[in-house]
Amino acid sequence: MKAAVISQGSTSSMMVIEAMKRYFDIVDQVQLKDIEVHLGKEAVILHEGKELGQYDCVYVKGSFRYANLLRSIATLLEKKVPYMPLPAHCFTTVHNKLITHLVLQQHNIPMPKTYISSSTDAAKDILKRTHYPIVMKLPEGTQGKGVMFADSYSSASSLLDALGVLKQPFIIQEYVDTGGSDVRALVVGDKVIAAMRRRAKSDEQRANIHAGGVGEPVTLTREVSALAVKTARALGADVCGVDILEGSLGPVVVEANISPGLQGLSKVTTIDLANEIAQFFHQQTEKVILSTKQQSTSNTMNELALQEDPSGCQEIITPLNFRGERIVLPEMVTRLAKLDENKEYLLRLKKGSVEIKEFTVRNL
Repeated sequence: MKAAVISQGSTSSMMVIEAMKRYFDIVDQVQLKDIEVHLGKEAVILHEGKELGQYDCVYVKGSFRYANLLRSIATLLEKKVPYMPLPAHCFTTVHNKLITHLVLQQHNIPMPKTYISSSTDAAKDILKRTHYPIVMKLPEGTQGKGVMFADSYSSASSLLDALGVLKQPFIIQEYVDTGGSDVRALVVGDKVIAAMRRRAKSDEQRANIHAGGVGEPVTLTREVSALAVKTARALGADVCGVDILEGSLGPVVVEANISPGLQGLSKVTTIDLANEIAQFFHQQTEKVILSTKQQSTSNTMNELALQEDPSGCQEIITPLNFRGERIVLPEMVTRLAKLDENKEYLLRLKKGSVEIKEFTVRNL
């Protein structure tokens, strides 16, 4: 089987590519910066000026900055590639925190109270009614970037004024006190393959590793593990990092990441994360290809079953499979004719023709 990883070439991407080489016959590394999407009479994906080849599995991933390009690539590939871990809609859903929370809301997934407004003035009215501290987020951003904290109305109002000048959209969210820690769960398929607790450094509220947070091993409760899996399923992602806060009122999901880094988590677990991901990709690809072949065979048989002449007979044009001097009938012939090895059959022979009938006394 042939696979490709379309990415920005991060360390995590390279880890997955190397692991996939253990399971797939060919694994191509495709740089996102070398991709072009052409739309018109025909839609074409070009890589380094040439049309992208055919693959059985394509893992498309990248930063929120390329969300539209990633969605375009995935949309065109979905009809051609048997298995893609991340469907097209993921890129414009999960790379936008606002849309992510809308999906979580639709699936009754617990999250912090979240507020959206049409203007800075409307947002200030919300600030007058809320409890502090609060969190303010830009809809797009990863690694804790674009996340701000305000412990009073005056500081929150100042942040809003700055965002208004920059014409930046924003989300207001309640602050969940966890002592400066969160949980990152890595979901692959329908299970959490690894998790860690991240603790913020002393002068920082954000627990992200890239913001200076420190990771440590953690054993998830059944509730938290199920919440992470439910989140990934709701978002439609077969590989997803889910960030969870364990507050006094229970766990809540604050963010999801469809391009999760593996380095930080790898330091606190003995599990080969890249291998787990690669093995899952291989299993799913095989499963989809087999299912497609079975469906194709079923469709062919259904079509043949409909092609009857007035006498009720079905005709099939096929080469014969000889085993020595014996003829092995095609499987579909056995099925369509409903031949049974426990019954006897009468054969009428002449040059170039064999007629097989179930033997009964009336045949004599």
